[in-house]
Amino acid sequence: MAKKRKNGQGTVRHRSDGRWEGRHIVGYDENGKAITKSVLAKTKLACVEKLKKLQSEHIEAEPDKLKSNMRFGDWITYWYENHSKPTIRPSTQKGYEALINGHAIPGLGHIPLNKLTQADCQKFLNEMKTNGRKSHRDTKGTAMSERSVRLCHLVIRMSLDRAVKDGLIKRNPILGVKLPQAEQKEMKVLTKAEIQRFLIQAKEEGLYELFLLELTTGLRRGEILALTWSDLNFETGELHISKQATLVSGKITISEPKTKAAFRTIILPPVMVEVIREYQKDAFSHLMFPSRLKPDQPIDPGHIRKRMQVVLEQAGCKKVRFHDLRHTFATMSLEHGMDLKTLSTIIGHVSAKTTLNIYTHITSEMQENAAASIDRGIAKAEVTEKAETGTINTSQKFEPQKAPRRRPGTGYVKQIKDNLWEGRYSPIYPDGKRRPRNVYAHSEEECEALLKEVIREVNIELAEARKQAKAS
Repeated sequence: MAKKRKNGQGTVRHRSDGRWEGRHIVGYDENGKAITKSVLAKTKLACVEKLKKLQSEHIEAEPDKLKSNMRFGDWITYWYENHSKPTIRPSTQKGYEALINGHAIPGLGHIPLNKLTQADCQKFLNEMKTNGRKSHRDTKGTAMSERSVRLCHLVIRMSLDRAVKDGLIKRNPILGVKLPQAEQKEMKVLTKAEIQRFLIQAKEEGLYELFLLELTTGLRRGEILALTWSDLNFETGELHISKQATLVSGKITISEPKTKAAFRTIILPPVMVEVIREYQKDAFSHLMFPSRLKPDQPIDPGHIRKRMQVVLEQAGCKKVRFHDLRHTFATMSLEHGMDLKTLSTIIGHVSAKTTLNIYTHITSEMQENAAASIDRGIAKAEVTEKAETGTINTSQKFEPQKAPRRRPGTGYVKQIKDNLWEGRYSPIYPDGKRRPRNVYAHSEEECEALLKEVIREVNIELAEARKQAKAS
């Protein structure tokens, strides 16, 4: 079945004479009827290229042809391509396009721009909230999240604000619509006992340093994955945050943070610095947490998410997101007396007000504890202990579960004789060939140590080979 082209991309069809025809709306007549232009080619690929060229030429001349009675779908497509898309990040573009092409245009696109009313917008947002979900309807229901509805409202509002500015309409019809109430989601954080078990299991999975650094700093996932060795001053403990890793359409890109507040320097505890120093001895990339299969790229964010869920399950911890480790850091910091302004700076919020809004429940609990302390000190009130639910017996030492299989990029070790072990690492080089490296030892521990060193040397060699392959 042919895939339907998105609104604003024109149409492509196979003619009866064997040629391919592409059509694109280039303007509107006095009655608001669309005016189209066509291109012809022998192949579909050539037709699409010609259509793209026609569209780019049309964009430059289009402002003079915009009309107040053009369809809203055509207007929001024009606004996005010319005013919004050039100013936003690729990851944001993907979200905007999904809302525009998947919701705004199907719901409101047929209405003339100057006929769009507040009632139309209100009805559209109401229907989007109750029946707007496009996928997983059988498991998650038909309702859209409050966040998605609000974001779609924002995109439509910005496009109509521009229409007002350009004189196409007198007022923005979406102003004044009633939005769904903000959903209050319960914040999940790990307890101290869960953190202990989680880190022990993470060490077994080879992710100890990454998760320990996260629980020590509260960095965003993209920020921690983009860290390089040059970002850390081992003498002062200063860690500089100046970039983030983002997964867009299956490709990891490194870019600057969105806000100025995200550019920051934090001081790591001496113990954390020593852990990272020891971890650096096995470094094979300029990145602090590189992919073992592609040393010049960060670990895939999706891989981290999946491995984290495995670690949590094996450690007997509640299911939380990576971002909840950031919440865990913030919660523990506040509980140990860190002030809001300092915490806001460390985690990269624009203002302390943002931090306060997110962690109101923590600060409220702290105020209750402070009041109770004053009460006990001044009024000699009796202490009433709150029953802690879900407490975990930490008197028993937690033993991590052994991984059922070796992690990718760590090779393998096997015993070939009574007192002889073999280790092998077989990476694929840029030329597509696999070149195995073997090591031998009299014990499993010695063989693992030798293999680890070989892997580090080979990964450095691979990173250089990939760099040369890209340059040539």
